[in-house]
Amino acid sequence: MKIICFGDSLTRGVSLVKGRLRIMKENYPSFLQSFFPSDSEEDHVEVVNKGVFNDNSDLLIARLEEDVISQKPDYTIIGIGGNDCNFKWDEVAKNPNQHHEPIVPIEQYLENVKTLIFSIKNSGITPIIMNLPPLDPVRYYKFIAEKFGPSISHWISSVGGIEHWHGLYNRSLNKLANELKVLKIDVRTAIKDAGDFIDLISDDGIHLTSNGYKVLSNEVYQQLIRMMNIKKGTV
Repeated sequence: MKIICFGDSLTRGVSLVKGRLRIMKENYPSFLQSFFPSDSEEDHVEVVNKGVFNDNSDLLIARLEEDVISQKPDYTIIGIGGNDCNFKWDEVAKNPNQHHEPIVPIEQYLENVKTLIFSIKNSGITPIIMNLPPLDPVRYYKFIAEKFGPSISHWISSVGGIEHWHGLYNRSLNKLANELKVLKIDVRTAIKDAGDFIDLISDDGIHLTSNGYKVLSNEVYQQLIRMMNIKKGTV
């Protein structure tokens, strides 16, 4: 069986370590692979990491054929949205009193996710939606304010806070998955319930630590096993 983890830097395994963004060996697809037994050819599971730093849903569609459809996996876990709901902070800093749209507006984001789901389904692959892991709003604000300056603070306050758009996109994604009756894995709640964000989310407030990726991958594994057992009729 083949599982493709398809997404952005949270799938790739990026973390802020000592002030620099690094790709972690301890990413969620590698943890997920380690949870499956490796000594059985009959039940062998291959987990493939197709996460790309800075990707959004537009870019996922552009590489869907090459990175997913042509690989013919059994399952594809779609993890996307954190970059879609982000902003061009350099433009916000230059013009903090103007209106700014997310990089991928929410209507387009949801249409893109629909396209991903239907394209994957129509190729005989089971799509699974992974919702957005939580961010740490205080540390995320500090990270971008240090990079782009304090002029962004008024604009952030005017739109409801640093986490407003992130939460909005996540709720909309959950609603879409429910409406389309697509399998969904709630990693957001799992990470929120796992302990202190300092231990789970890196210093930029958005990428996970090794421990955070382990919590995420454990939730993915537990839900995958449940889904597979239901499909087999053993539950």
